[in-house]
Formats: sequence, C-alpha cells, structure tokens
Amino acid sequence: MITIGLTTWSEHQSLLPEKKQLTLVDYAGFFPTVEIDSLFYGLKTPAQVQKWADAVPAGFQFIVKATSAMTQHDKEPLAEAELAQLFQRYRGAIKPLVQAHKLKTILLQFPPFFKLTPANIRYLIQVRQLLPKLPVAIEFRNPTWYDQLYVGEMVALMQRLQFTLVAADEPQTKVNSVPFYPTVTNPKLGLFRLHGRNMAGWLNQDKQWRGKRTLYRYNQQELLQFATAVKTMAQTAQEVCVIFNNNSGGDAADNALALQQLLGIEFHGLGPKQLDLF
Repeated sequence: MITIGLTTWSEHQSLLPEKKQLTLVDYAGFFPTVEIDSLFYGLKTPAQVQKWADAVPAGFQFIVKATSAMTQHDKEPLAEAELAQLFQRYRGAIKPLVQAHKLKTILLQFPPFFKLTPANIRYLIQVRQLLPKLPVAIEFRNPTWYDQLYVGEMVALMQRLQFTLVAADEPQTKVNSVPFYPTVTNPKLGLFRLHGRNMAGWLNQDKQWRGKRTLYRYNQQELLQFATAVKTMAQTAQEVCVIFNNNSGGDAADNALALQQLLGIEFHGLGPKQLDLF
C-alpha cells in the first residue's frame, strides 16, 4: 500500500482555492494521512487530539512529531525522571489516536547536532523503552549516521528497535545534510519526507528562514525518481508513506497530487470533498 500526505492541513489553498484556510475535514477529502508538527512545540490535551480523530474517516491516519525535548533540541537534556514523565505525558496526549487506530507513527526528527555517538545510540534504545509497542520513525539530520563505516550498523540498530528510518530529501550542503537513503528498516512502514531542494533558503538562517527553507517545487523528472524509489520500497514494506514538506510557496499539494497520478493510485475511504456536497 502507498499513501501520500502533507505537513499540516490548513496551508494548502491550491486544493480549495475558494477557501482562505482549509480545515482538517477539508483536507481529509484529498489525502489519507497528515503530519502534525505542532506537538514539537508543546503537548496537546487528549481532548484536543480526540477532536482530530473524530474529524476524519476511519481509515485516516496521523503522523505526529515528538516534542523538542524528546528529540534533544534543548541544549540541556532532561534528567531521567523528567524525561520519563515527559514521554508518559506524550503517550497520554496521543492515546485517542492509538485507541482509534489512527496513529501511523510518531516522528522523532533529531537536530543537526545529534551525532552518531555511543550516548546517542543509548538514547535511541531508551526511546524504544519509553515508547513500547508504538510505531516510531526516526529522521536524522547529521551525516555521521550515514558514514560508510557505520551505516550498516545504524540500519541494523533501526531494525532491531523496529524503527522506521525516514528517507529524507533535502538540499545537499557541505555540512549537516543527510543523503537520500531509502531503505526498509521496519517491514510495516517505510516513510519518505520531502523537504525540497532550495539550497539558498536552507543555508540562509535569517529571520525569514523558516518561511523560505522549503520554498521549492519538484519537477516531473524528480517526481519520477521518487515514484521509482517508492515502488521499490513498496516491494518489501506493507505500507510506504510519502510526506511532502515543501510548502513555503504552497507547492506541496500540487506535487503530492502529481506523484499520486504518476503512481497510478487512488485513495479510498476519504472524507467528502466540498464540491461533493452540492
């Protein structure tokens, strides 16, 4: 099975040009999954998460980001007891999605300074202990994890911990870029996250950086290459999910629909589109 989705649901005006801002209900008429990054900045209440689950059809699923503290973005890591409490609160927050079978995976996107070290390997093992039996996807942003000497052991670690290793597409800078590395480490789920290839926007971390770094529209040839990689991964993974994150200029939805067409797939069980109501 191949699924496609976008980050957030409100920013994709090209899907419904007549609406200034899309709702989750609107979005669910086009795609069967969405990535939510708001938990990175702070936990939601179970009641808020329950509203998300109630707003979408039975087959719809969410990818939810871990909080910044869970991925060690904070300069001072939490003490063991505090960390355990945070993970417990996080599990409680997303419990409505788990109970409704609408959690596709928890995404841990580690910062560029999260290098391949013995301490960080131990932390990944700890993550699995703190998120037992829950689906987890790992995205590295430091190239040391893909060093030729260690990449085989890294992949074996992901397999042992039953983590999905994210295949990220991003600008290839001289430092702190990871290669596009599609491989199946969890037979249940393969995950692509496509950030665009805007080199200038990726490197220039000024005040407008967050609004420019994913300003990129994939062309037909690039989408064809992704389609090939997706089909290959789908031969060994039960599900392959593709998330487009290149939305600084509103390109994600158009690219996602184009890839869907190239793959020749249809999504069933979607919510009613706005035009279907008339």
